[in-house]
Amino acid sequence: MDISAGWDLVVIGSGPAGEAAAMQATKKGLRVAIVEDQKSLGGNCTHWGTIPSKALRHLVRQVIRTQRNPLLRGIINPREVRWQDLIVRTREVIDSQVQVRTDFYIRNRVTVFGGRGELLGNNEVRVEDREGRLHLLKTRNVVIATGSRPYHPEDVDFDHPRIYDSDTILTMDHTPRHIIIYGAGVIGSEYACIFTGLGIRVDLVNSRQHLLDFLDTEISDALSYHLRDQGCTIRQDEEYQRVVADDEGVTLELQSGKKLRADALLWCNGRSGNTQDMGLEAAGLKPNNRGQLQVNERYQTEVEGIYAVGDVVGWPSLASASYDQGRFCAAAIAGDEVRQVTDVPTGIYTIPGISSVGRNEQELTEAKVPYEVGQAFFRNLARAQITGERVGMLKILFHRETLAVLGIHCFGYQAMEIVHVGQAIMRQPGELNTLEYFIDTTFNYPTMAEAYRVAAINGINRIRR
Repeated sequence: MDISAGWDLVVIGSGPAGEAAAMQATKKGLRVAIVEDQKSLGGNCTHWGTIPSKALRHLVRQVIRTQRNPLLRGIINPREVRWQDLIVRTREVIDSQVQVRTDFYIRNRVTVFGGRGELLGNNEVRVEDREGRLHLLKTRNVVIATGSRPYHPEDVDFDHPRIYDSDTILTMDHTPRHIIIYGAGVIGSEYACIFTGLGIRVDLVNSRQHLLDFLDTEISDALSYHLRDQGCTIRQDEEYQRVVADDEGVTLELQSGKKLRADALLWCNGRSGNTQDMGLEAAGLKPNNRGQLQVNERYQTEVEGIYAVGDVVGWPSLASASYDQGRFCAAAIAGDEVRQVTDVPTGIYTIPGISSVGRNEQELTEAKVPYEVGQAFFRNLARAQITGERVGMLKILFHRETLAVLGIHCFGYQAMEIVHVGQAIMRQPGELNTLEYFIDTTFNYPTMAEAYRVAAINGINRIRR
């Protein structure tokens, strides 16, 4: 066994949280090693989650846009686009990301151990690499950043070739005509848009009464309407009873008595932390029933010297937030001030996309905050008319008396980019957070960001008539 001592930090997992922790720690002068059990760096975010699903979305959006463009319509038939061909292009994006991420470790001289990390205590990590060699890393601190995986109930046969989760769907070698998606959370809704965009019939089964009910109600309703308009059947407030698969397809039996039949089933009902088989018990740690670890405000577990960041700690389970958690955690280990991840924008890559930051109307109403609404509908924006992306809206929620911006909610083209303009103003201290910024600032024309000026004027007219 190769024994190497003197590490200041060993990071287990090279996704956004682990990478950020490693890079920040080495910039602070710590001696850092990272452990990754996949064949290449990047974690689940790069190989199975964020990057491939968003690459698929972009490709499908391109197909949809050709159908809207009178000059290009008919060049591509969405129903003739093969799933396998989309995956090939997605792999190219993944490979590019792996190269970028690998260069980070080389440039910052972070030592990479390829293999599965196992805790032998709070100061030792055992790694068996892919050649069968054993490494024992003695360290002052450990950061667990192993991410998450799709949750698998025991009564569903995920080994069946027609039953997929959000990881294995990337290995599907056929293009279904009809697919059932069980679970209408963020991932399920995103894939519902991808498949309907290809002209594939989709049954989206939601265990709740409303689609993405944590969103502003108006935005959630807009997504539901748009999905149905694209041919998706949304089945609300349904729970599965049994899944029966055969060589020809899958039957999903619901507790309500309904039976849905399709070529394939995509299971998108929750995720579990990747904490199995890594020696947590030896270190004195016990994850919850979803494999997640509890941490304090320093991102430290109940065991001194062991920290956890990213999906493995639960909320908000976003790549963007995981990156900041890793960076803040490493800075705290190096002795800097402890910082928390706050004001995390929601980014949902449906077609069209959804993004929001701050509070929604329901929350403000319950808190009895005197707010008003400013709206800009994309169909009225010159830029949206030029691009043909007329579906969507920007909503600004602001305080009626102080004009402080309280929430930004966007549905439509470039929503995930647009939201950051409002986020920047919301984070300004005191009176600098004001709706009047959007009224007094000149925006490029025609742009999607101009929606802020339109929405702000709409809102101020409501209270200054």
